[in-house]
Order: sequence, then structure tokens, then C-alpha cells
Amino acid sequence: MFSKIKNLLGLALLLTQFAACAQNDNYEKTKTFRQMNANTAKATEHKTEVATFGAGCYWCTEAQFQMLKGVSKVESGFSGGHVDNPSYREVCNGTTGHAEVCNITYDPAVISFDELLAAFWTCHDPTTLNRQGNDEGTQYRSAIFYHNDEQKQKAEQYKKKLNDEKAWANPVVTEITEFKKFYKAEDYHQNYYNDNPNQSYCKFVVGPKVDKFKKVFKDKLKTAK
Repeated sequence: MFSKIKNLLGLALLLTQFAACAQNDNYEKTKTFRQMNANTAKATEHKTEVATFGAGCYWCTEAQFQMLKGVSKVESGFSGGHVDNPSYREVCNGTTGHAEVCNITYDPAVISFDELLAAFWTCHDPTTLNRQGNDEGTQYRSAIFYHNDEQKQKAEQYKKKLNDEKAWANPVVTEITEFKKFYKAEDYHQNYYNDNPNQSYCKFVVGPKVDKFKKVFKDKLKTAK
């Protein structure tokens, strides 16, 4: 089901709103997204930085961000809770307070934090509280765990602009909070989609989201080997 495409970017790039872990074909574009993509990184020195995003099921988030140029590593895990070293089963019970997140290591000389934010807000539905598609619970909340003041400022600035511009019919409810700890999920959760493309969840949920992400960010994808 496709919603009407709104011409708010004025660029060839279409920024797609996905409902994480569900098939949602709404296309939303605003001048804020145009600004995010225009604020490309300026190379000063070669170093990597880390962004930590929660966008629903981390199998989906991991598979999408792995494809972006400038991203060197994506790890799936948990942040934002009150229990040390939680297991996947404990997090799924909703008692630890953690969100499923991805720790994204990137080169700011190749891809900026602004561009990562654009990808973040278009790879899931940031307007649903504690739910993405059929996945429900606090562990699936939309969240940005900022690592420094600049990340905090940009995340809050763009969230406000997206709401001011009514980029979605409902307000963005993304949690923006300070990064404290990241607990890597069990090994079998890492690189899950690429290692299990024929698993039913990957085939019917992750796969379609990855295909849409490729179309939206086709100019920012790594060259296939």
C-alpha cells in the first residue's frame, strides 16, 4: 500500500518511512531531510566515531546500516536498561529496561552523523511508542543514545524540525538520551540477516525493508564486491 509521494526534498533521493519489522510503504520527505543529507562530513583527519540507534528489531537495523558507505562495523545489542549483561531472553521479557540497538562505527569523513540520522528516521516508524509493526514492547522503542554534545544537539534539533514540519501524521516520539553502556547480543544475533536470508522473519520482514532501503539510499551504498 503506497501513500502519496510528497515532493518536499526537491532532490532525486526519496527518503522512505519504514515501519520496522513490518511492511510499510509510506514515503515522507521534508526540508529537514534535505538538510540532513546536505550536511555531509568534512574530512579533517581519518578517525571513526560511533552512533547508537534503536529502531525496533535490530536484525532489520543492522542489515540496513551495514550497507552504507563509511560504516565499518555494526553490532547488535542492548542499551538504556538497568540490568548488567542482559540476555536476549531477559530483554524480550521487558523487565530490564533495555532497547534493542545497533552500535554503528563510521568514518565521519565519508558519512556524517546528519546522514546517519536521516537513515535512522527513515528506516522505521518513529511515531509509534514501544512498537514497530507486529513487534511490541519497550525493547522496540525508537531511541538515539548520543555519545557527545554534538550528537545530542543534532538529534534534538532534527526531531523538533520534523515535528514542526509534520513530517508524519503523528509526532515523532524518539527517545534521545545519553549513551552509557552497550551490551553486545549473543553471537547468533550478529550479521543475522546476511547469515540467515531464508529464515522466515528475514525473508518476509527484513528482506523487504532492506530492498526499500537500497532504493532510497542507492547513492550512499557500498559497492558490491
